Amino acid sequence: MTPEQSVDLIGQAVLTIIVMVSVLIIPGMVVGLVVSIIQSATQIQEQTLSFFPRLLVTLFMLIFAGHWLLRKLMELFDQLFMTIPGSLG
Repeated sequence: MTPEQSVDLIGQAVLTIIVMVSVLIIPGMVVGLVVSIIQSATQIQEQTLSFFPRLLVTLFMLIFAGHWLLRKLMELFDQLFMTIPGSLG
């Protein structure tokens, strides 16, 4: 395996990880920001009020995008397993 192939493979893996994590994290961050704005406007400082909606949104996104996330991961591993035999010999 050449260094260029290794760098390309690692780059694809990192990009896949970033995309998969951002699909789950960004909606939770947006909901957390909205809840924080509402909390500061109403001066209600309850910790569960900010945690529970973020948890629900993250779980909903996991259910909603789970199929797509699994498919992206399978595509990465399929490409990895197709690349391994050519790079060994």
